[in-house]
Amino acid sequence: MRWQAATKLVLWTATVTAILTSIYWVTAYDLFAARPAAAVPASGAALDAEPVRSKPLAIVIPVEGIGASELINSWDQSRAEGRLHRAIDIPVPMGTPVVAAMDGKIEKLFASDRGGLTIYQRSADGSLMLYYAHLQGYRRGLAEGQQVRRGQVIATVGASGNADPAVPHLHFQILRTAPDADWNAGEPVNPYPLLAGAGGLGDD
Repeated sequence: MRWQAATKLVLWTATVTAILTSIYWVTAYDLFAARPAAAVPASGAALDAEPVRSKPLAIVIPVEGIGASELINSWDQSRAEGRLHRAIDIPVPMGTPVVAAMDGKIEKLFASDRGGLTIYQRSADGSLMLYYAHLQGYRRGLAEGQQVRRGQVIATVGASGNADPAVPHLHFQILRTAPDADWNAGEPVNPYPLLAGAGGLGDD
């Protein structure tokens, strides 16, 4: 009979459609699940990436009220006993505030015959030691291990140590060092071009 044949054809078509649909979705699921992970070089090297450079360490002139044009490059000037001046001097009136030249930690408060009252400050990344000498006094409450921010007052200018009392000034030195190095170890770097340019000190 025609209606029976038509019914069988509809049922057969529906069955075939259901089977094909199931096969499609099972196959599609397997393809998505088997999506390969990003390839990693056998050597572990980065994939065509630009070399990552550390950000420059921002620095400011460590004496309040002094502009870059007022600085004098006294680096490498001759000193007593045949020494070379591995720092710069910033002459200002006695009691002028001294500020932290960059973010970091007070590593050592030290008094010596030559430098007088001094501060050694390690930079935030540990790669530099900042040395402030011939100070009149420390900021009240300043202590070793204390974190300081760039531009924060840490002392006042004086003429302690072997400085001429008639010419009070800040003796400022930068030493390249390592995070685990001693507070008085490092290689001197001329601060003048850094301070005069009011720039940053990053990788060479």
